[in-house]
Amino acid sequence: MKILIAPLNWGLGHATRCVPIIRKLTEEGHEPVIAADGYPLTFLKQEFPTLRFIEFPSYSVYYAAGKSQVGAMLFNLPNIITGIIREHFWLRDLVRNEHFDQVISDNRFGMWNHRVHSVYITHQLMVKMPENLKFLELFVHRFHKAFIKQYDECWIPDRAENGGLSGDLAHKYPLPHNAKFIGTLSRFQGLGNTKPDTNYEVVAVISGVEPQRTIFEENLLLEYRNKNERMLIVQGQPQTEKISKQIGNITLVSHLPDAELVAVILGSKKIICRSGYSSIMDLDALNCLSKAELIPTPGQTEQEYLYSVHSL
Repeated sequence: MKILIAPLNWGLGHATRCVPIIRKLTEEGHEPVIAADGYPLTFLKQEFPTLRFIEFPSYSVYYAAGKSQVGAMLFNLPNIITGIIREHFWLRDLVRNEHFDQVISDNRFGMWNHRVHSVYITHQLMVKMPENLKFLELFVHRFHKAFIKQYDECWIPDRAENGGLSGDLAHKYPLPHNAKFIGTLSRFQGLGNTKPDTNYEVVAVISGVEPQRTIFEENLLLEYRNKNERMLIVQGQPQTEKISKQIGNITLVSHLPDAELVAVILGSKKIICRSGYSSIMDLDALNCLSKAELIPTPGQTEQEYLYSVHSL
């Protein structure tokens, strides 16, 4: 089958969790075609250099620098709505001009078309709202569910038992009729036996939407530059050439290939990262959640919830 795969560009998480799906489709003899932009596009090109790529933009969003994202999300809303409409009609024109057997959308609301079998990937069937907007949670859940129903299938990357890794996000409400749990997704699946690299005591993996990604990195530099621990900061900025620099006891690197990243994670005493769901799935796949310090993006309610579930 010829299959279009389209991850959302809000950090790298949506792209990284598509990696095992793309690998499986390739192994089964299918033809994946990837539609992405920004760092997810660069990352997936590095992972799958022989595949075909279509550059197509996601919704243009940014986070606020402060502790609340409500104002930023309201400001971003017109861009998000415009992006959903734009991608829906872009896909309509694409499938009119080129045959696809299936479309797999990772959290892109508008990537469905009734002429082709459409799949929606999400772990966040219910959306956690800020405390002062909790009364809107059921409404927002039903609004999201209306988008999900446009797809032929909804794949939930989690375990069905005991609340899985996503907790309320996928387990609180009854599932839509087209939804099913498919198990967790991690690009690190099968790499758990990698030989550990013990050069760094602390490994920080940075990701997310600006400016919070940069703020996170700057805060770590301030906190650790005068400590004795050998630290590696992986900046989550995949580029054609890997960029590395040294600041005292801290090594900063733009990105690492999967095998190298797994090696330093396994060999470290402590891992620092955002409490994003893809990061949690990756650490779970390596049995490293117990040594992770999860730091939610300020005001990002999903990450704040996952932090409360998985922090020891």
